Amino acid sequence: MSRPVDFVLGHDQHIAIMGPNGGGKSSLVDLITGKNPLLQGSLTYYFGEGVKASAYGNIVQLTFEDALGSVEKPYYFQQRFNSQDRDESPLVSTVLKRALASGKVTATGLSADEARAAGHGLTVEDARMAGAEDDSEFLSNPLLDTFMMRPLLNKRMVLLSSGEMRRYQLFKYLIKKPHVLIVDNPFIGLDAPMREQLDEFFQRLIADSNVQIIMVNSMLDSVPEYITHVVKVHDMMVEPKISRAQYLDEWERGVAFTSNVMGDASIIATLPEKEGSEGSVISIRNLSLKLPDTDRVLYRGLNWEVNSGEKWALQGRNGSGKSTLLSLICADHPAAYACDISLFGRRRGTGESIWEIKRNIGFVSPEFHRAYKENRPAIEIVASGLHDSVGLYKRPRPEQMDTCLFWMKVFGIDSLKDRMFLTLSSGEQRLCLLARAFVKDPSLLILDEPLHGLDTFRRNLVRQVITEFCKRSAKTLIMVTHYVEELPGNITKRMEL
Repeated sequence: MSRPVDFVLGHDQHIAIMGPNGGGKSSLVDLITGKNPLLQGSLTYYFGEGVKASAYGNIVQLTFEDALGSVEKPYYFQQRFNSQDRDESPLVSTVLKRALASGKVTATGLSADEARAAGHGLTVEDARMAGAEDDSEFLSNPLLDTFMMRPLLNKRMVLLSSGEMRRYQLFKYLIKKPHVLIVDNPFIGLDAPMREQLDEFFQRLIADSNVQIIMVNSMLDSVPEYITHVVKVHDMMVEPKISRAQYLDEWERGVAFTSNVMGDASIIATLPEKEGSEGSVISIRNLSLKLPDTDRVLYRGLNWEVNSGEKWALQGRNGSGKSTLLSLICADHPAAYACDISLFGRRRGTGESIWEIKRNIGFVSPEFHRAYKENRPAIEIVASGLHDSVGLYKRPRPEQMDTCLFWMKVFGIDSLKDRMFLTLSSGEQRLCLLARAFVKDPSLLILDEPLHGLDTFRRNLVRQVITEFCKRSAKTLIMVTHYVEELPGNITKRMEL
């Protein structure tokens, strides 16, 4: 931090740490949890009489990344569609029970039959497949229903969608019954009903337990009612703690934060028009897809036609198959070649390479973000989009690097061009990957939760960028979001899964 930090979490207080991307929120959390050694000053904990004064076991932290690598071997993009890795991936129930055991939760003494008789909804076969015949505490945990985890128990970890992964992690950390729960942007990636349910759960958690919440929030215009105080963090400085009411008043008056967004969507209008395709861009006929290790079938005869210049919103609940459908279109899913899918008028599987498919597509998603672990200068991350590679294996020409810098200016990250990608905040990384998606000036943009993790100012910027880009001729858009207000104004069509 750029100046000394004073931070106190008082009794019965629940704090929101608010601030723009790259402002220092994660650094403050690292100080609170003792992750980084202090250069001066002191850090003390008190969780009550008889409780060890240590962060270990008393503070749990749910981070934005929600990476599968934390529970398995290192994760790579579209790993869930590789049959060998999928078969090696543990069941959700196995990982959750391991977390329950590590949390030293006292058993209820109920047998599996008694737990079922008490109305917890698992048959003997369900319990056996979940490996939970004797895990009465696990079966009877009410959080299974709060987070709708029972349908996921027999699902392999690698098959979880972004929203399902968030539900899983919240459940895993909360069953440890911490004294302090630090949650980083807990509502992103969740559909509206799940956000409402999670919000109600936090209210009950605060009312019925001794858990105190520290919520790290990039959505600067949103502070839940159960938050009592706000700590503003910006420019690597921590402001004094203020009440929620005071913060909301400051936000309403426009003085809570000064926007430091340097991007400029208007310069997109200076780009020359590219000749685009006409007619059908995507044609899907009679699509049905059986999910691995289940009897569930997605889509059940879906027909979808996307024509050049159309702007689509793809919507649906967590786990409804939105990301899987996009992976079929982008040829990242191995079943793509067994389906009746045409792209830019050409039937999939008629001899085209995956690179020919991707050449006209700009793409970003939370799954792609969490798998992108190349630690290169930010401008090289953007440049990797020129050839649809993860990493940079072909040196761009000077004019191509100029194009990369142009898009970094559009997104306000040109000052980060020489910073190493993995040293950036998650929001800054997302902006780099967005610039990477636009750098080819593609005719088809596929944006899966593109504003995921961005602060309010940068969310507005990216929405403007998408709008300006799509004003140009023959630009086709498919955008996934759980927040209707994130959709650009030129959306004209919707698909609900």
